[in-house]
Amino acid sequence: MEINGEKIALKKGSFKGGVHPEEWKYLTEDKAFEILPKPKEIILPLTQHLGRQAKPVVKKKDKVKIGQLVAESDGFISAPIHSPVCGTIKDITNTSSAYGIPQKSIIITAEEGEENQFLEPLDPSTMSSEEIIERVKQAGIVGMGGAAFPTYVKLTPPQDKKIDMLIINACECEPYLTRDYRILMEYPEGFLQGVKLLMKALKVEKGIIGIEDNKIKAAELIGKYLKNEKSLKIALLKTKYPQGAEKMLIYATTRRQVPPGKLPLDVGVVVQNVGTAFSVYQAVVEGKPQIEAYLTVSGLGIENPKNLIVKIGTPIKDILDYCGGIKDDAVKIIVGGPMMGTPIYDLKTPIMKATSGIVVLSKDEVVEKNIQNCVRCGKCIEICPLNLLPTKLARLVQFKRYEEALKSGIMNCMECGTCCYNCPSNVPIVHWIRIGKTRIKQLKLS
Repeated sequence: MEINGEKIALKKGSFKGGVHPEEWKYLTEDKAFEILPKPKEIILPLTQHLGRQAKPVVKKKDKVKIGQLVAESDGFISAPIHSPVCGTIKDITNTSSAYGIPQKSIIITAEEGEENQFLEPLDPSTMSSEEIIERVKQAGIVGMGGAAFPTYVKLTPPQDKKIDMLIINACECEPYLTRDYRILMEYPEGFLQGVKLLMKALKVEKGIIGIEDNKIKAAELIGKYLKNEKSLKIALLKTKYPQGAEKMLIYATTRRQVPPGKLPLDVGVVVQNVGTAFSVYQAVVEGKPQIEAYLTVSGLGIENPKNLIVKIGTPIKDILDYCGGIKDDAVKIIVGGPMMGTPIYDLKTPIMKATSGIVVLSKDEVVEKNIQNCVRCGKCIEICPLNLLPTKLARLVQFKRYEEALKSGIMNCMECGTCCYNCPSNVPIVHWIRIGKTRIKQLKLS
């Protein structure tokens, strides 16, 4: 096979450990994006990103336009929020998050009209690095890979960190999700322009797009656009979970190893997601703030799986209804993917900037498992991509030996779930690790 005008060897990049769950991509991979009609009400949580929550700049009964700023950044690690609809501010109050925790939100009653208050479109060819970063900041763009870290912060590394490469995560290794794949297939030019803007912002000359080998059509399509590109290339990677995790992706594409407790910046790399690159393109070229989520609705528990373009703040119930509703045998609804996503209990929960999908699982997809005692088989250790001792960490937390857990690397765990997936005793290892991390932070041991 040829990509970028080069022969791709049969040997593909990967990493130690990991698992290969059933993919379920077939449910939506060939379905083009549909635009969901705007809902009657929008719920905009002020915490749609890592860091400090945004600060409202509107009040009850104010009128707003599409793209208008409704909450501003409150600190370096924060992000502004813009209205996705024309409407009236109904209230600023607490609503329920996907985690069941109250969160302060701006509630907007949507009204007729498409009048917008977008940013001024800019010419990418004449923009400086600083101008690109400022536009990304103004548009409220956050990482679309799941962490929702404010993108402009990742584009402004400390002066002592020498960045020489941008890596784009196009792996989409979570089962069911096909959002990134459809962006590559439907908006290749916008995506690539976004990648080049990110490279220009970072002042780097090298870029790699990491794509798993179960997305050959996307790799071939993007490869055609890159045929004469010398600075940007595709790395075809083995399909394996969690290939898209930053440390795994960096090693698979460059063989650079990020040390425990360190960041990609420490090995000269910044990692961004497909959706983030496309959002940067929209913010610069179209002047469009981050007011929409491109997401997948999938699983055997939903009547009509789809890929959708949804206004931020849309209640999940509206989305499920648009897809024909949930089936009688649906037993679990997850925001995100099944490996790292969050099960929800309230269908009023709104879509956030970084929401990548909604997975509705039927009883045939959810296997009820009885938790048994650890048999010390070592399978969780064999497949842990970070070379941790998952079962040991879980036991230390159970016995409240938090200092030992900290010394054993519990804070380095990224909670990918490979240990749980492979455990014959069905020990809820990630559950215990999360409890341990929380207690360590509460006790201020780290």
